[in-house]
Amino acid sequence: MKHAVLMGDPAYFRIKSGKNPYTRTRWGVKKKVDLPKAVYQWNKFKDTLESLGAKVFVLPPQKDNPSMVFPANAGFLFPKYEPLPWPQKRFILSSLSPHRRDEAAIYRDFLAPLGLQTQTLPYPFEGEADFFPSGEFYIFCYGDIVPTGFRPACGWPPYRYRFSHRSDRKNRDALQGIVGENPIIDICLTDVRYYHGDTVFSAFGPNREYLLAYLEAMDEASRVRLKKYFGARLIPLSKTDAENFTANSFQLDTPSGPHLVFPDGVSEEVKKKVADLGFSYTLVDVSEFFMKGGGSIKCLLCDLGPWC
Repeated sequence: MKHAVLMGDPAYFRIKSGKNPYTRTRWGVKKKVDLPKAVYQWNKFKDTLESLGAKVFVLPPQKDNPSMVFPANAGFLFPKYEPLPWPQKRFILSSLSPHRRDEAAIYRDFLAPLGLQTQTLPYPFEGEADFFPSGEFYIFCYGDIVPTGFRPACGWPPYRYRFSHRSDRKNRDALQGIVGENPIIDICLTDVRYYHGDTVFSAFGPNREYLLAYLEAMDEASRVRLKKYFGARLIPLSKTDAENFTANSFQLDTPSGPHLVFPDGVSEEVKKKVADLGFSYTLVDVSEFFMKGGGSIKCLLCDLGPWC
């Protein structure tokens, strides 16, 4: 049995809409992608996953939807890690923000031949980027959803581009109905530079019971809840690690046990904590993606769990 992931071919990767803080310069200008570098890094990442035993499904390149290189936004699988055939699971498609709305039908049509039945939620929601299991809990991240675009500002330049969080808290009841008795921990994100939960958290361990977390990106009530429910299993991240997208890492389940895949730049402190807990890890350079698109290791894949 292999751990399966979905990746999006980067052949047309570019900044099309510029809707997150990493896609624009301080002047509000959309950044330019070094496409050969991005393609090289993507292929090295894919090769690394496959060398560790992953089954990688690749979504064909989408010229009009270049953000599909970040399929963590596709949705989330439930139940994710139980070794069941995919027809016995459900894939809850994301209700994406307007600039990515066309992607949902493409994901649905790609997943259907694999045996995955899909459904949607009523309000804006961006899948496992904002909703994922950790130990006995599910973590649901949301924040203020506001209109994006240029706004007047004091200083120079005399304008700013306003960004937004992505998932609406009003999905809470629908999510609870999907996961049943599994308790959900609500996390209110407050720093729009960390507009998805997977830029703030990374769950790892045999049951993903440990949680790397950048606590400064959420409100105080969320921090209190995390400390209450995770205790010593909560591993706070520094500002430097947060800025290097350490939280946007991924655990691959291998025959030898959990193996973490981190982006280059992870601090020695985090590497030591992970190693002291008995886990191995690999570093991968995907800098062209997080410097130009706002995504790193985890954003570049959708976790499909065990491939039966």
